[in-house]
Order: sequence, then structure tokens, then C-alpha cells
Amino acid sequence: MSLKARIEAVLFITAQALEVKDIAEILKEDESVVEEALLDLIMDYSSREGALEIDDENGYILQVKEDYMDIVEQLCPVELKPAVLKTLTVIALKEPIRQSYLKELRSNAYEHVQELLKMGLISRHRDKNGRSFNLRTTPKFAEYFKLKGDAKTLAKIMDLEKQAREDDEDPENLDLSEFIEK
Repeated sequence: MSLKARIEAVLFITAQALEVKDIAEILKEDESVVEEALLDLIMDYSSREGALEIDDENGYILQVKEDYMDIVEQLCPVELKPAVLKTLTVIALKEPIRQSYLKELRSNAYEHVQELLKMGLISRHRDKNGRSFNLRTTPKFAEYFKLKGDAKTLAKIMDLEKQAREDDEDPENLDLSEFIEK
């Protein structure tokens, strides 16, 4: 088993940026030997016409090239950052919601709205006065969260959970199967 193949396996399995010393420690090899093999492996990946590359900007990581990210995003939806998820939750529960009102509720909402628009989870249309935007969730939102129906379904779920807490029931035991696609 070659050192390059072993390094490739480490990068594939960890799926996170690693320093040379980390890889050397995992493989119980000398750092200078690992670094030389890493450089060879980087050259191997860059010389072929594949979709993968080894990026060495912040440590070494095996990743899909930027040109192929649309395929990755289609097959493996990106996880939302907690702050963006909170903004999306407000939009879903109060939709349609004016962007200006959302900004009052969530101070850094503008950046979140841009990200959610780019992901296709929300849509934005000018209100009738033309001064602000109204935000709504999209069918992709329901698909992303595997919900049946629309955001009103999500509000129903939230009401059921709130009612269960008030009745001292465990919200984990609620039967939400009618709202979630199989």
C-alpha cells in the first residue's frame, strides 16, 4: 500500500482540513515524507480531468472542485447555519413577511435573506407600495425539510409542540407523521 494511497484514504475519511503533522501522526510516518507524498498527490489530482482536488489553503482537504458544486448541492443539500435557520424559521412562521419587519426582528437578516434566496428556500417580491420586499418560503423549502404542504404546516407542528409542552406531555412523543414525507 503506497503512502499516497494511505494519505488519500485519510483525506477522504476525515473530510476536514488536516495539517501535515496530523496526517503524519495518523499514518505513523515522518512529516517530511508525508509532505512530499502530499505534494505528489496534489499534482496527480491537478493533472487529471476529475471532479476532485486537494486544497491546501487551510490544511489539506480532499474536496469537489468548484465547477461541480451544483451537482453536489443537488444531491446533498447544505446544512444551514443556526442563525440562518432562525431567520428562515421566522420567515416560515410569519409569511408573507416584509423584509423590513424581518430586519427589525433579526438584525443581520439581510445577509441571511441573500443566502436563503441563493439556496432557493425563499422568494422575494416587492410589496404593492414598492418600498419593501415580501418574503415567502418556496416549494424547495418544503422539499428541503421533507414537509407536506406549506409553511402553515410548520406552524401547525409548532402549535402541536407548544400545546404538548403546556399539557406536560413530551413533544418528542408527538405523532407528526402526517406532516412529514416518508
